[in-house]
Amino acid sequence: MLEGVGSFFHDLICAIGGIYPQSNAVKAAIFAFLGIFTFHKSFYWLLGFFCTRRFKPAKKNHKYAILIPARNEEAVIGNLIDSINRQDYPKELITIFVVADNCTDSTAMVAREKGAICYERFNDAERTKGFALKFLFENIEKDYGIQSFEGYFIFDSDNLLNKDYITRMNEAFDAGEKIITSYRNTKNFDENWVASTYALHWLRSIRQNHRARSVLHLATNIQGTGFLFANELVKDGWHYTSLTEDRAFTADAVAHGYQISYNDAAVFYDEQPTSIRIALRQRTRWAKGHLLAFVESGWPLFKNIFVGNCFRDKSEKRKVTKESVLEGIRHRFASFDTLAQLVPRSLIKMIIWLIVTVFIGACYKYAHGLESYVFNPNGNWLVKGLNHIFGDIFVTASPGVQAFIYSICLTTLWNALGKIAYDIQQMLIAVYVFIVERKRIIKIHPLKKLLYCITWPTFDIIGRWAMYVALFKKVTWKPIPHTSKVTINDIEEK
Repeated sequence: MLEGVGSFFHDLICAIGGIYPQSNAVKAAIFAFLGIFTFHKSFYWLLGFFCTRRFKPAKKNHKYAILIPARNEEAVIGNLIDSINRQDYPKELITIFVVADNCTDSTAMVAREKGAICYERFNDAERTKGFALKFLFENIEKDYGIQSFEGYFIFDSDNLLNKDYITRMNEAFDAGEKIITSYRNTKNFDENWVASTYALHWLRSIRQNHRARSVLHLATNIQGTGFLFANELVKDGWHYTSLTEDRAFTADAVAHGYQISYNDAAVFYDEQPTSIRIALRQRTRWAKGHLLAFVESGWPLFKNIFVGNCFRDKSEKRKVTKESVLEGIRHRFASFDTLAQLVPRSLIKMIIWLIVTVFIGACYKYAHGLESYVFNPNGNWLVKGLNHIFGDIFVTASPGVQAFIYSICLTTLWNALGKIAYDIQQMLIAVYVFIVERKRIIKIHPLKKLLYCITWPTFDIIGRWAMYVALFKKVTWKPIPHTSKVTINDIEEK
């Protein structure tokens, strides 16, 4: 009986191993296809190094509403409103709205004392920032009318604005841009290494994505806060209530044909998490929201690549002009580019690697035996270095269980060394950011900068693992605590 069972599993493993060459070819094809979504990134990096879009002084000052969703933010919301009240933009054209969302502190009182219009919301069953914004827009429509304001800014309570922030954003809005994001700086950059990883990430996004996309009139991505959009986008209210409302808003806007521009001259400051526990929680929520946005918006964006704007009224007859053709090309590529941001490439690659390289590859070695270097002299620079230090370490195993186990161990080791080599190389990005953004970053001691360059890769490492966890874990929205007492005056002094 036992011999029969053993024979069955032996035959099964050998059969699975027999499809390894074919499955490896499929893996290579899928990886090559996923590479299509990143082929243009190097060009973005290059263009972002040299260029960013500039806007001429506005001919008209437009009327704006500033929206601030807040949950227990009494420690910081006053400083944000102070930085808004000191703007060099006409005060009569700015109205500040705050939604005190399930607050148990004095957030509402502080907001009103500072001159904001504050609505209080108590619905703990619907917890996300998107639900708070939905509630706020409903009240604005009821009391003022959404069309009463030409554009809407969204900020988090911990933000601070440069004195000319709204003036600069108004220049882009007056130029005809419907959605504009801005330069996201960090007020607690040098507080600790966790905060620094976030700060470097936002600056990397500017250089890697925002600047190039804005120059090319494509669509960059909204990142939570510090952005402005025209009232036409919310004429029917706010509908983005998922864990990451910014990704959903971005994908939906691009699918409907909107550009999303970037204004490098408009600078605001953000408070970053300093606790690794909070960072892990936040990144898992981001990852879950990323997956949900891909499911919700991936198909419309994919269709747009081939058929144009799938939300356009097909009964509408359009005259074909040079401008319409160019706009069609722009929108198709913007849809592709936004879809590329949503495709969970690291998750797909990990799943395929586990199935094909680890499991089916181990079955193949079970059937045929194993002969391999531990540190392949033809591997990446790290593997070659280890091979040079330790010399040729060769592993052999006859067909069977030992070959199966050795194969899994070696494959996991090679993957880990590849990731380590990649992450070490990513330290150069931190060096690059510190150099090119040196005039806009608060002064940081050189030794701290060195530490932050070394710890910077942890941001992407956490991001990868958060994506794996988010696939299986039920994630709920929880607020990120903000306690920084830094004011815009403190930053200007630095």
